[in-house]
Amino acid sequence: MHESRVPSPESRPFRLAVLASGRGSNLQALLDAAPTRGFAIVGVFSDHADAPALARARVAGVPAVARNPKAFATREAFDTALFDAIDVGMPDLVVCAGYLRILSDAAVLRHAGRIVNIHPSLLPKYPGLRTHARAIAAGDTEHGASVHYVIPALDAGPLIAQARLPILPGDTPATLAERLLPREHRLLVEAVTWIAAGRLLQHGSAVLLDSRPLRTPLRLGADDRLIEPAETPSP
Repeated sequence: MHESRVPSPESRPFRLAVLASGRGSNLQALLDAAPTRGFAIVGVFSDHADAPALARARVAGVPAVARNPKAFATREAFDTALFDAIDVGMPDLVVCAGYLRILSDAAVLRHAGRIVNIHPSLLPKYPGLRTHARAIAAGDTEHGASVHYVIPALDAGPLIAQARLPILPGDTPATLAERLLPREHRLLVEAVTWIAAGRLLQHGSAVLLDSRPLRTPLRLGADDRLIEPAETPSP
């Protein structure tokens, strides 16, 4: 059973590597928050050389690295090269922030307990793509986003925290995505802040909050702060 570890606060800032495939709005939220939240972004990595996320990293003075999947014979070979580059920065946590490739099992297991992902649905509902359209088509009255630890199964890792919002009459996938995005940003920043502070750890198939099992995901409140469960039972 694995358990993620964090450095002593006296030793150095908690180090993040961020994976992003596109525009990098979640990355920008992390970049903006880093100076006051106890973590530092040591590298941004993408599978697209022209991803706007890389440009955001360069503007912030953060190393930006792209690898072309087509240059590798297999997904495993690509991930090995990508994570070799990531590991140069000795990150404490890898954050998948709009990274659209499925990580190989080997890459996930190599960094077990040290990879998180933000996903635009209330997992376990709607893993994968087109989450906004699927929620509307199903007649759901509520939608949201989830931060979870990554395991070798798509969007199925232990849940850390969620943000919720109502689906309004007349919502389209585009309007729903637009309203959700700011909540996603705040959710990701809050979850990473708590991990950096050592309050949250992955322990096997569970999440520990202050060394006790988290029975339900933390919830992002109206004040954009994570709400702790009323009671977290002892192990």
